[in-house]
Order: sequence, then structure tokens, then C-alpha cells
Amino acid sequence: MKRLFTTIFALTLTLSAATILHAQTPTDTRRATRVTVSGDSIVQAQPDTAILTISVVTQARRALDAQQENATKTTAVVEALKAAAGPGAEVKTSGYSVQPQRMYRENQPPTITGYEARNTVTATIGDLKKVGPVIDAASQAGANDIAGISFTLRQDRPARDRALSEATREAMNKAEVLARALGRKVTRIVEVQEEGFIRPPQPVYQADAFMVKRESVATPIEVGSLDITSRVLLIAEVE
Repeated sequence: MKRLFTTIFALTLTLSAATILHAQTPTDTRRATRVTVSGDSIVQAQPDTAILTISVVTQARRALDAQQENATKTTAVVEALKAAAGPGAEVKTSGYSVQPQRMYRENQPPTITGYEARNTVTATIGDLKKVGPVIDAASQAGANDIAGISFTLRQDRPARDRALSEATREAMNKAEVLARALGRKVTRIVEVQEEGFIRPPQPVYQADAFMVKRESVATPIEVGSLDITSRVLLIAEVE
């Protein structure tokens, strides 16, 4: 019995000591907080490529006549394009159609009055100084529908990387500002997402601006800069 009492007493002392130690251990009630921020960046870059969309449109009463006339004129236009653009340019057919032209009258079925043939050629030019002369050469050779010009950047990786890097830094700066405002600091980056690379809207010059010119006047083309946009979503942990 004495040995049992001694064992119980020792166990009671052990539990009491553990309770005291637990009560004296400081507890930190501050918990990690996550903040979500975004970063945006716009980098300007000079385009290095122009894409022209040029068509030859012919009309005739018979489909065959419209087609043959179109073939003759398109051949001349393509030759003129290649000569004016130089060996580094790419000229290819991007569309072709022969469609009936219909007349509609009230309470009567439509009647075919003729046919329209359209041959569309796309010219990709790396020398932007040749864009105006190429348009002039195509018009003089018989092109009568120039849909417009778009400018783009073939080698866009450096600009995209720069935009992504700047967007990431902006997101990180926002996270650090929020942490300081909360009296804390950024301890961990939980997640980073690129929300998509946005190609800039390409400058387009409509056909009317080209077709109203006189043949003796050169077509002026002003090439502007492109905006490369990047957006990053960042989730950080602050304590």
C-alpha cells in the first residue's frame, strides 16, 4: 500500500509540473496571412514586319470571263509585288472566290446578273521602308481592293520577357507594401501566375486611303510603336 501511495504521489507531481510548464510557454497568436496582388506592364517595341492584304476583283456576265480576267490581272499584281518587295518578302495567295451577283426584286426569286471573281494575296515584308512602294506597285498593276496593313513583331521574345519581368516586380512591390501596412513582412511566395500575354492591336490602314490617291503621288506610311502587355497574379504569405 505504501508503494502504491508513493507511485500515485510521484505521478501527481509530474502532471502538476507539466501543467505549470505549459502555462508558462508563450503562445504566438499571429497567423500567416495571404495577400493576392496583380502586376501589369506595358513595353513599347518597334515593329519589324508589315503584312499587306491585297485583292484583285473583276466582274463579268459570265463566270469564265470574270475568272480569266482576274487571272491575268492577278498575275501582273503578283509580279509587281515580288519585284517591289524584294527577295526577302513572302507573297502568297490567301483567298480566292467566284461568286454570282444577284438582283433581288419584290415577290420574285433573285436573278443572277453576273459574276465576281476575287483573288486575295498576302505580302509579308520585313523592310518597312518598302511598304509604300509596294502598295503603289500593286495598285498600278491592277489591284483594286487593298484591305489594309498590319504591323507586327516577329522577334517578340525579348520584349515579352521584359514585360513579364516588370509585371512580376510590380506585383512583388504591391505585396511588400501591403505587408508593411499590416506591420508584417513577406515570408513566402505561394503562387505566381501569368494571366496571359496580350498582343497589341496592330495599326491598320484602310483601303480607301490608298485607292483615292493619284498614281503620281507616293503612298506615305508612318510606322508607330507596338505595346507589349503582360499581367501577373501573385499570392504571397505575410507574417
